[in-house]
Amino acid sequence: MVDRLNSLKEGEIAVARIVECGKRAVEPLRRFLLHGKPSGIFQPRQRAVEALAELGAKDALLEYLTCVRYITDPVERYGEEAVENTAARLLSGSGDEEAYNVLLRLLRRRTMPGVIEALGEFRRTDAIPELIAALGDSIGRGAAEEALRKIGQAAHQALLDAARTPHPSVHHESPSSLCRRRSALRLLAELNLSTEDLHNLSALAQDRDLEIAARFSRIALVVAEESSKKLAVRRLIEVLPDADSFLQMEIEGWLLWRSDIARSIIDEEIARRRIATTAGRSTDNAVRLLLAVRKRIGGGT
Repeated sequence: MVDRLNSLKEGEIAVARIVECGKRAVEPLRRFLLHGKPSGIFQPRQRAVEALAELGAKDALLEYLTCVRYITDPVERYGEEAVENTAARLLSGSGDEEAYNVLLRLLRRRTMPGVIEALGEFRRTDAIPELIAALGDSIGRGAAEEALRKIGQAAHQALLDAARTPHPSVHHESPSSLCRRRSALRLLAELNLSTEDLHNLSALAQDRDLEIAARFSRIALVVAEESSKKLAVRRLIEVLPDADSFLQMEIEGWLLWRSDIARSIIDEEIARRRIATTAGRSTDNAVRLLLAVRKRIGGGT
């Protein structure tokens, strides 16, 4: 029956039949998983993991995850990572301290979405540094953001530190550091921040990265005093024409959301830019974008 896991036709049925055999099926499944050959066709090994989880064979899954495998073929490596991620996810409901420690060590070794998702289910604050680090990795970023959401307000100080700290330096920031800071600001926007938090982030209003500056301004629209909210609107308008299309859509949404503050400032900016455009005989993309926002607010042409 374990051999039937390799069948694309009978594999799913084999899982159910194997689980019906109870604990005596654990050792054959363990051997299949630990000594079998990784493959780009990873479903058979994934099924073995699922069967072991249904049988409550936590030790076999932990042994599999801690076993070091040297796989040079990229297709086989991709397939085995899918199996490892499945094993990690299936361990997340155990609440077991040993499982948590194994998962944390795995994340320190390399970024794996399944491991991150599993750690998120534990909602442990001591995993925050590793989850913050994973924000800088395109493979694990989505899972890390969701895990930090589950931890909630307890992660807010670490997110503040991440958002305002470029690595290795302000003038030579790495791409992963930039992604980490952007993600941290996205998450901070969902938390209850204070005016002190905003003050600690204030340098980001003039950050070299337009998305960082825009996301800080979006936070200011919630937390800042009224006069500072107007400054945040002006900064968003300043960033708008040079932002990429996705960020432009977000900025337009934020301006619509705070149209009570933004409308008069948008009107002033349109008028100012129209005069400058007429005098300079050049087009201004910002005017086009602001006119579109004002139309959605309901401000005419």
